[in-house]
Amino acid sequence: MPSIIYEDNHLLAINKPAGWLVQGDRTGDPTLTDWGKAYLKEKYAKPGAVFLHPVHRIDRPVSGVVLFARTDKALGRLTTLFRERKVTKTYLALVLQAPKIPAGELRHFLLKDEQRNVVTALPRPTGDAKEAILRYEYVGMAGACYLLHVFPLTGRPHQIRVQLAAMGCPILGDLKYGAPEPLPDASIGLHSASLALEHPVKKEQLEIKAPPPDAAWWRAVMRR
Repeated sequence: MPSIIYEDNHLLAINKPAGWLVQGDRTGDPTLTDWGKAYLKEKYAKPGAVFLHPVHRIDRPVSGVVLFARTDKALGRLTTLFRERKVTKTYLALVLQAPKIPAGELRHFLLKDEQRNVVTALPRPTGDAKEAILRYEYVGMAGACYLLHVFPLTGRPHQIRVQLAAMGCPILGDLKYGAPEPLPDASIGLHSASLALEHPVKKEQLEIKAPPPDAAWWRAVMRR
């Protein structure tokens, strides 16, 4: 189940389990947004509709921090912070091959096939492809995998998954981008571990952290 990792009058941060949608899609499956609204409605006995809006998304098979705005003021300011790249996002990635270069920056142009929901990483601008940039650092072995810290500078669909795969480092369990087999719970070895930003109202520095799931492939990371 989801868990609350930060809450005040303006923000709500939830540690999303893998498998949950952040917002609704054509499947009609329950969403993290709906869960958050129900939580706030019950906790504060709120009448009527509850305002809660995600300011970013992470893919369905990915776990970790998702930040929500509880007010219009917070939503507008957070949207600006994300757009201006003033939010530091840190991910943990379990990959099947160690990178040839231990740390670096990846820059691709990503083209999404909406029908197949698959993204292709291209070396140069092509058509509607959008630029994607991330930095990564190799940390070491984690069980049978290799642990990377990943810092995306842009927020494109499937960005980390497809860029690491293009580098020859597919993510554990990610069949869509090169892993040979799935994980038992259909998750992948990618976790949104923290967000660091200026609070949109209090103007204080804020770092929100989410522990990885309690799954065998993440326990080696927790022991590091």
